[in-house]
Amino acid sequence: MQKELLFAEKLLIGGYTAILLFMIVQDLVPLGRLNDVAAITSERSMNEILIVTLIGVVQIVLLMAGLLFFAGKKYPIWARIWLIVHPSCILLGAVMSWWIPYLFGIGAEEKVEGYTAMFGNTHAFLPVINGIVPNTLHTMFHLLLLVCILLTVYLVVTKRKRISAISTY
Repeated sequence: MQKELLFAEKLLIGGYTAILLFMIVQDLVPLGRLNDVAAITSERSMNEILIVTLIGVVQIVLLMAGLLFFAGKKYPIWARIWLIVHPSCILLGAVMSWWIPYLFGIGAEEKVEGYTAMFGNTHAFLPVINGIVPNTLHTMFHLLLLVCILLTVYLVVTKRKRISAISTY
């Protein structure tokens, strides 16, 4: 029996594939003005970079495995919760690390020097606020992660209704 994937599931899998690529390349592969690998390696050891990369990759691979396993069928309650909470925690970390210091200045003093060294030569379209600015690559990642979370919520809500409607016939 072949699974029938919803369009939202295809979008979600595509979104997490893009996030996985981001996790793999962000600190290791030069992407022109989107990142500065030399600056990152001058601030962090290669072991640190590889460990952080591996942690991010494993998290996204686990999310994608859950999505692919349950795609086209009903998600059990634990999977629904996990597929929303896990990426929300990742996004919360990004918000606390980037957006709270940027928008409100909380913790910005501690981040200015490191962020400027690692991301000062990368492309950013937002203005500098509180001494820092989220660069374009991280901003795209954060927005894509938010979209993936919203798609997951949509799927959890609509799949349950869709499956309930089908099973009543």
